[in-house]
Amino acid sequence: MDRADVIILGGGLVGLTLAIALDRHGLSSIVVDPADPEKTLTPQYDGRTTAVASASWRMLEAIGVGERLAGKGCPIESIRVSDGLEPGGLVFDPPEGDDPLGRMFENRLLRAALREAALAAESVSLAMPARPVNVVRDSAGVRVTLDDGRLLGAPLLIGAEGRASPTREAAQIPIARWSYDHTAIIATVTHAKGHGNVAYEIFYPAGPFAILPMLPGNRSAIVWSVKAEDGPAILELPDRALAAEIEKRMGGFLGPIEIAGPRGSYRLGFHHAATITGERLALVGDAAHGIHPIAGQGLNLGFRDAAALTQVLVEGARLGLDLGDAQLLGRYERWRSLDTFMVAAATDGLTRLYGIPGKTASAVRRFGMSAVQRIRPLKDRLMAEARGESGEMPLLLRGLPI
Repeated sequence: MDRADVIILGGGLVGLTLAIALDRHGLSSIVVDPADPEKTLTPQYDGRTTAVASASWRMLEAIGVGERLAGKGCPIESIRVSDGLEPGGLVFDPPEGDDPLGRMFENRLLRAALREAALAAESVSLAMPARPVNVVRDSAGVRVTLDDGRLLGAPLLIGAEGRASPTREAAQIPIARWSYDHTAIIATVTHAKGHGNVAYEIFYPAGPFAILPMLPGNRSAIVWSVKAEDGPAILELPDRALAAEIEKRMGGFLGPIEIAGPRGSYRLGFHHAATITGERLALVGDAAHGIHPIAGQGLNLGFRDAAALTQVLVEGARLGLDLGDAQLLGRYERWRSLDTFMVAAATDGLTRLYGIPGKTASAVRRFGMSAVQRIRPLKDRLMAEARGESGEMPLLLRGLPI
């Protein structure tokens, strides 16, 4: 039997980040994932991107992944929020000399850097592709049988398989879930004018429209929420027609645009697990919670899970505790439950608030945004949320070792 301190089911962005963070602090892990790395690490750009908040970036730097991503992400120096193309709105910009609000990366570059770091780690064992066929969690520990016959053992199992987590389902953890009847269209565009490292969130009644700066400076990622029934038709538009629709929603302020990468779509939904722990079990990332991409916080919530769980386990190991101890897992549950619920509730509320049509609703929203723009403490609080710096921050999110 192969043994480790933890078994992580799911080798995506959050699962690998957790494994590398644990390795940096002397804890071993076995990461199991059915996906073939040869397919997930193809060099072709697949159109998917992620905004890594400044706190998440500090963690990636602290665990040695940041150096592998140096120069590959576009800093987000400012975020501008507006109600349609109406004047006014909110501008979030950090003080001069401060860190960027975040960095935009192609997902393929994140995946490659994390896999390189995991392969270089002394105490990370990758079972990919492999699939668990039997999982036992009891007072004696965790035993996992893989489809190739290998047996794995550990004191703790971590579910990091994403929204449809089999581990969460097998543990019979209740989950609140609903769909937004919206589809997100994702595309990459080039534009005549430089974006100046500014991200834009434009709210339309049909859904938010985000313009996210990428490298080089005339390239941006588009995340466009449309009614689910309109999604297939928009996705099938010829490049020139799709470019024209996107340019119209941008108001033309970046000049003429062209489609510059593959397009894709995914249905938008919300889910939140009633608990993120069980007997010798902890959930992280989308296995625990999934939110609307309205504020770009989905993956960053997963990184915050990884940072908090790493700190709980490392401090527990130093005290000589069983890593599957219920009290230890209870600390992780308490630490993450409020933060994830508050972010989930806020994104859900914003989605519904900005979806109310009509001039009166728009006027009320614009009045609210102009008030926030004038009240610096409130604006700073919202900016801290965007950075991932709210609540009791784990040490890794401050860029500090545990």
